[in-house]
Amino acid sequence: MRECPVFIDEMVTIWFNGLSGSGKTTLGEKLVEHYKKKNKKVFLLDGDVLRDGLNSDLGFSVEDRHENLRRAAEVARILNQNGVMVIATFITPTNEMREMIAEIVPNIKFIHLCTELQVCEERDVKGLYAKARAGLIKDFTGIDSPFESMPHAWLNIDTGIKFETVDDIVARITNRL
Repeated sequence: MRECPVFIDEMVTIWFNGLSGSGKTTLGEKLVEHYKKKNKKVFLLDGDVLRDGLNSDLGFSVEDRHENLRRAAEVARILNQNGVMVIATFITPTNEMREMIAEIVPNIKFIHLCTELQVCEERDVKGLYAKARAGLIKDFTGIDSPFESMPHAWLNIDTGIKFETVDDIVARITNRL
């Protein structure tokens, strides 16, 4: 008996990129919560979490950032191959890095959080921008390391808009999928 192919709609990676404080993790967590309520296999792949474990041997040089993102993309691809939807939350500062990720992860949707630097600094709950401006953190994205816009992202969202809630943004994303 010939088996019919199985098409799993969860085999997608939604990759949030944006400056520190733009809302990547907040939106990622809310999106994971949304899909778990629908009994979907979904996993949050967060940059801070990976840097505390799998990527703890990496710094913030351009080469280390590239390797950090390459490893994350490989994990996302493996999860997708096993029927798990991935919500990834990484700064991902350059289009070159985003292109590398897209080559590794076949079914990827980039959501670019194009939130203004000033808004991200105002939200600086970790105090990272203040440390970077004081020279205590080197190569900090948005301060002394570049962050490139992504005009051709699957979706561009400015999380600094006051009237749009996290739930509104999640609904916009899920309606588009």
